[in-house]
Amino acid sequence: MGTKANRAARNKAARGDSSSLGKSVLRWVIDIAIAVLIAYLITLVVRPTIVVETSMLPNFKQNDYLFIYKLAYSPDKGKLPEKGDVIVFESDLKTEKGKNKLLIKRVIGLPGDVIDIENGEVRINGELDNQSYTNDGYTPGDVEDYTVPEGTLFCLGDNRVVSRDSRDSDVGPVDMDRLVGKVVFRVYRFSEFGRIKNPYDSE
Repeated sequence: MGTKANRAARNKAARGDSSSLGKSVLRWVIDIAIAVLIAYLITLVVRPTIVVETSMLPNFKQNDYLFIYKLAYSPDKGKLPEKGDVIVFESDLKTEKGKNKLLIKRVIGLPGDVIDIENGEVRINGELDNQSYTNDGYTPGDVEDYTVPEGTLFCLGDNRVVSRDSRDSDVGPVDMDRLVGKVVFRVYRFSEFGRIKNPYDSE
């Protein structure tokens, strides 16, 4: 009797261990599935990017790790960029692999704005523009009485001496349909960790 009882107890314990293991595996699978779903949903809203060039100095340096908010703009619903926003967009410039290059620039002119660049100064609708946040406080080039077309943006780099941007015929006005999103947060450099501020907000 004792032997049968012991065997039955062992079988019951084995079934219990198997049931417990099955529940643990199921919980593990569910946790993994939830994590994957959350990660997927995040990618629909946020896209990371790393700065690789110097066209946005001094405000964005090489290897800065940034978050782009992909849902920031929806022109069809009236959610438009604002002057001073930092955006990422697809250009016609090519990478070494022949793909369209993504550029990071700052919005300077909105549709209908009239842009003039002369003697290092930028005027928007006749008013002298703030350049204190730029690398040199100076904008090379000559742009005369240029009206930003509907559905586009006039964008410049903060390091305007080297930046290829809307002054360049290879870039030109940025079509809103080619926007990847708005740069909203910096993870690295740690010394600049936090939300990206608009230099025109204080005006």
